[in-house]
Amino acid sequence: MTAASSLISELRESLNEHSARIRREFESTSDGRAAAAERTLLIEGILHKLWHEFISVGEPSSSQPSSPGGPANFALVATGGFGRGWLFPYSDIDLLFLFADRDAEQAFKDPVRRFSQELWDLRLKLSPASRTLSECERYDPNNTEFTISLLDCRYLAGDRELFRRLHDKVIPKLVMRESKALVQGLAEVTRERHAKYGLTLYHLEPNLKEAPGGLRDYNVACWLALISAIDKLHDWPEGSPFRGPVRKQLESALDFLMSARCFLHFRHGRDENTLSWEAQDEAAARKIGAGDAEQLSAADWMRIYFGHARTVQRAVTQLLEEIPEAWSALYRQVQSWRSRVSTTDFSVVDGLIFLQQPSALQDPEVLLRLFHFMAHHGLKLSATTEMRIEQALPALASTPPRGAELWLYLQETLLQPHAADALRAMHSLRLLTLLLPELKLIDSLVVRDFYHRFTVDEHSFLAIESLHRLKQSKSEWDKRYAELLGELEDPELLYLALLLHDTGKGEPNGNHVESSLNIANRAMDRLDVDPKERAEVLFLVGNHLELSAALRRDIFDPATVAAFAGKIGTPERLKMLCLLTYADIKAVNPEALTPWKAENVWQLYIAAENYLNRSADQRVHAGVNDDKLARLRSLAPVAKTKFKDFLEGFPQRYLLAHTAEEIMRHMHMADELARDPVQVELKRGRHWYELTLVTKDRPFLFATLAGVLAAWGMNIVKANAFSNQAGTVVDTLHFTDRFRTLELNLSEWARFRNSVTSVLLGEADLEKMLRDRQRSEKGAIAKVKVETKIEFDHTCSATTTLVQVITQDRPRLLHRIASSLSDRHCNIEIALIDTEGQMAIDTFYLTSDGKKLSAEHSREVEKALLEKLKAE
Repeated sequence: MTAASSLISELRESLNEHSARIRREFESTSDGRAAAAERTLLIEGILHKLWHEFISVGEPSSSQPSSPGGPANFALVATGGFGRGWLFPYSDIDLLFLFADRDAEQAFKDPVRRFSQELWDLRLKLSPASRTLSECERYDPNNTEFTISLLDCRYLAGDRELFRRLHDKVIPKLVMRESKALVQGLAEVTRERHAKYGLTLYHLEPNLKEAPGGLRDYNVACWLALISAIDKLHDWPEGSPFRGPVRKQLESALDFLMSARCFLHFRHGRDENTLSWEAQDEAAARKIGAGDAEQLSAADWMRIYFGHARTVQRAVTQLLEEIPEAWSALYRQVQSWRSRVSTTDFSVVDGLIFLQQPSALQDPEVLLRLFHFMAHHGLKLSATTEMRIEQALPALASTPPRGAELWLYLQETLLQPHAADALRAMHSLRLLTLLLPELKLIDSLVVRDFYHRFTVDEHSFLAIESLHRLKQSKSEWDKRYAELLGELEDPELLYLALLLHDTGKGEPNGNHVESSLNIANRAMDRLDVDPKERAEVLFLVGNHLELSAALRRDIFDPATVAAFAGKIGTPERLKMLCLLTYADIKAVNPEALTPWKAENVWQLYIAAENYLNRSADQRVHAGVNDDKLARLRSLAPVAKTKFKDFLEGFPQRYLLAHTAEEIMRHMHMADELARDPVQVELKRGRHWYELTLVTKDRPFLFATLAGVLAAWGMNIVKANAFSNQAGTVVDTLHFTDRFRTLELNLSEWARFRNSVTSVLLGEADLEKMLRDRQRSEKGAIAKVKVETKIEFDHTCSATTTLVQVITQDRPRLLHRIASSLSDRHCNIEIALIDTEGQMAIDTFYLTSDGKKLSAEHSREVEKALLEKLKAE
């Protein structure tokens, strides 16, 4: 056996023996940093012996046997992870063969080949690079990784003086000269890598090396800070570039990540860095990186991982934002524009938010306004602002804001285009769970299935984000959903439902939908949400799987559509549930919402909407057992006869369109009709005013009511008109005040109500009021032309004829349509009025002499309507 063969045999044996010892020690201590350091020393020893055997033969030995010297003009340099001393059990060994010039490179070509071959024969993963010193001085924009790897260079063997020239002169000069290009190149590859992982660290099975918040990001943060420091100091800095608290958090994160990576390498026997579910179970059982923690579940252990990953991601994100060289040209232009949006509370510098007064966060309202400001403008918090927030949290925790004030700020934030990013920032700083402790249940929660890719909290944020991104999407499908989103009356309720819809997954066992309902109720108690709004949110949370379940049936079967629509009840709820389903599926994983599935969701929505509009006259029978009726009976136990008489004959749509409390109020208003034959209620909502009329039915009633609002300059955007078997009418009209008459003059509220009553009682001249209004207004030019379409349906109802009018929205439109119908001896049994942009969609259920309209009568009505609408 030759001396070289003997050496290789000896090294192989030593490698196996010491590797086994390192593994035993790790299994005993779970100390990843120690294991990586031990393996680094082990490989260094092997390299030194091979260097002496193949490279420095005949050269005088160094005074330090562990670092063999010689030959001249050639040095062996550790780079990358090996240079940092982080040699994980199966990671690559990054080496630089550094030559003084081309002659030296040529002279040592064969020894380097033999040296490398022996390492490969030992089954070590070598990642070598050969460069002359002059080549190291040049920056290659197509190989940023090599220049970055030099930042971690460390001497191993050979010509020390050559290494010193590299380390002390070449690298600082290169960094100072190319700092901008280096930072831009590093930022670009980092953002590309983040994009591969959906720009989030909250994956169910994350890659703890490459994913956001992983070891690669830790290195990027160190490199960015180091480049910045060298550029300023013109030399290598001493100590850590991070301030005390951040340094401590990052070191803790590094300890955990190094332990977890060593665990994965030993577990798989290769360079495997993905935390699979099985690996999570074992890591939790062994408390990898968790120190003296008590017994952990896999979910508990993953929360620890996400906490550390969050620290790393925050550090690298802040550096990418705060170092201008890291910005692309477009990003720099956008941030320059955003810097102009500073307010008295907040200043914006290079796209980062700073506080005008450092002590301002003692006021919780300023803190809430801060995140609203962030959500509105798409800005990020500066590191200083984040530190101020963290300092303010302990005081805030003692008396956190709650109730209607908190809900007001939260809903305004949810409506902003960058709401998801603001929610993520609040969550990362532990503010969101302080304000809504119910969300702690899903904080970094991993729920295992083969469908979802992200944690439950991130899934909810992504769902909210997907809806806000609809407006910017170029997809034809997304444009349809974007239009639907724009039609919602209260989109903030949809966003709140998305935030809460999966909170029940944080409770062990049981039905997560039922648990989510209970948790959502508690959260809305905290927010003091209005009962009507609460009912909508609870409906969405409780039924958020209904549309997906219906897709598993034949959606073109009328029975399937009828059953689904019957559960939903109203067009507004249908719209919200359709959008919630779209967002919920899209947030599962990037491939979940296929074009086929998007098509089916839309087809079911259209079919259900059509069904709801054509089945609105199904009547209520007060004696039937029904959840809503049972709720009403419990509210009116004494007045059972009145309750039965009032509800009998109302359309089912009436029960669905109103809460139990509203129906009880209508019944009390009906009781007052004997004393006052016109009962009017006016209140202001979030988006518009709501007028409720309870009176006895009479010819031209609905047309007259619409006329009064037109005469006052009000714009009717939505209306429902219902009547019961006894002829009691309940009409609800939602309108906007175009001239702000009611908003600016509180005394006008009473005059407005009196005007409605006077006209309906025949005491005021409606036609004169309308003429006066017409003279005072100039006709507006429509921005979008809507073609008038009139459709009759005699089959959707057994007792009424449906007519749907789609036309250009304009002042007095509803009054003209309703008047024309009444002029043609049509009784409006039900009116469903809606407005989408500049398009009016008005649906009426008509009778004449208690019967459906004949075909001839329908043609007369259609002709009259077309003439009326054309004449305007």
